[in-house]
Amino acid sequence: MNNNRRDTGADRSTATAGDPVPAAGATDEDVYDVLVVGAGPVGLTTAIQLGARGRRVGLVERWPHPYPLPRAVVFDHEVARILASLGLADDLAAFSEPAADYEWRNGQGETLLRLAFEDTGHSGWPAMNIFTQPQLEAALEARARRTPGVEVLRGWEAVDLIEDTDGVRLTVAESAGDEPVIRDGMRGRRTLRAHYAVGCDGANSFVRSRMTTGVTDRGFQHDWLVLDVIPHDRDRVFAPRNLQVCDPSRPTTAVSGGPGRRRWEFMLLPGKSAAEFGSEQHAWRLLADWDLHPGNATLERHTVYTFRARWAENWREGRLLLAGDAAHQMPPFAGQGMCSGIRDAANLTWKLDLVLSGDADETLLDTYTTERSQHLRHALELSVFLGGIICEPDPAAAAVRDARMLADRRAGRDPLADLPPQTLTGGLLRQGADGAPQAPAGQLGCQGRVRFRGRTGLFDQIVGVGSFTLLATEDPRTLLHDGTSGWCERLGIRLVRVTGDTTADGPDDVIDLDGTYRAHLERCGQQALLLRPDHYVFGGTPRTEEVSGLLSALRRGLGTSSGAAVPAR
Repeated sequence: MNNNRRDTGADRSTATAGDPVPAAGATDEDVYDVLVVGAGPVGLTTAIQLGARGRRVGLVERWPHPYPLPRAVVFDHEVARILASLGLADDLAAFSEPAADYEWRNGQGETLLRLAFEDTGHSGWPAMNIFTQPQLEAALEARARRTPGVEVLRGWEAVDLIEDTDGVRLTVAESAGDEPVIRDGMRGRRTLRAHYAVGCDGANSFVRSRMTTGVTDRGFQHDWLVLDVIPHDRDRVFAPRNLQVCDPSRPTTAVSGGPGRRRWEFMLLPGKSAAEFGSEQHAWRLLADWDLHPGNATLERHTVYTFRARWAENWREGRLLLAGDAAHQMPPFAGQGMCSGIRDAANLTWKLDLVLSGDADETLLDTYTTERSQHLRHALELSVFLGGIICEPDPAAAAVRDARMLADRRAGRDPLADLPPQTLTGGLLRQGADGAPQAPAGQLGCQGRVRFRGRTGLFDQIVGVGSFTLLATEDPRTLLHDGTSGWCERLGIRLVRVTGDTTADGPDDVIDLDGTYRAHLERCGQQALLLRPDHYVFGGTPRTEEVSGLLSALRRGLGTSSGAAVPAR
């Protein structure tokens, strides 16, 4: 069995039934499988993952050069795993560091909440990581440009988008980012064709403007002054490393901004003048309380940002899809803004690939909104909950909050315990007779250190990424029916036996060096787990003889058993 079919980048972009018809006068250079609008972290991740699956991708970005200043500063263990799967495993340490801690204090300096993060999280990477976004984007763009099939079109602005029965037609015009490029009195234009267009183009998304979806606003809105600072003394210790000051007289964030950097955020209080709030002089006045001034620090960036909580109701309409800030925005207090966008890409890309190859019905794309929107709501509600703690300007209400949280802390009660679990509750998951997912379906799969075919390391880097994976306590090849085996071969499903026997040397034996997978299977009460390409559990079985039934459930869920390409509409 070729278990690496979806890892090789083999060109599968020549399937005929769903191919777009080139526009009159278009060249082959203008025809793609997927167009991605927006080359931030989400758009780059989307393009790389599609390109790695053999898809031809046009990545359109109106700015000729990447944005050089920091924005997002946090990614979690799951996103670290996704970034590593793109080929950045060896690069992460250059621009990120473990977050270590996150402490919330009131105006009197009392600790209301303290979160300590594990050095090794559920996905095999530190639970929370602080990073520098320009360096991440540079690494992602370099990877995208090295990925066969991906064409990065910087300096081209999307100006028209039409969907028809054959695909989408995107018109792009030369752009300097904030103004058009005029040559000989004219603005250069190109017409691009593809099966699908994915809008990763931010809160003011052009692609979303071409959709009819409504937007739900949670009603959370506050203006904050965001400051990125480079202290000249790189050995200066900030303890805790990441701090929220829940002081009604000046709600403040003071966190790491990645190696060698710090970030401060200050809330604009009700009734205060916004005229000078975002000025550099005001920034230095605020930083003076932290013993920072132009003599010992560089103010890299200062901007006023409005924190909001809202999301698009539909992330797919026909051939148009949304991801990242184009689909949702949230306050930064849980560090899940960019993380949610990269999860969008991880969820969407393998589904697009299966639909384009004819191995899944187009209805699979409807599970994208189902799965990601409810998962997004968990992150957004957590962000709003935490924002409600810190953004309280009323001293009396803040005193009530402090008393409650201090009592919870003394009693050992977790203020986050009542939030819903971060688990998929619908979509492409194995369902029971009642139509609900059967646990552990929808849970995020773990990652541990393994030995496979003589190599040792984390599972993804040693065994591979990009395909469905069946983990079983017995040789899964002996558990499949003949028909199921052939289908697995065509779909590229990876079949492995998880074992603690360090002498095992079968071609599909994965030695579980730290017992990570065996402990996970035991906790779930399963003998086999079927993992999706985005690392979420499709389903499991407590009996190895039911593995074929598990795979058959996936086959039904994909909606087609034929190998022919399925028309996109």
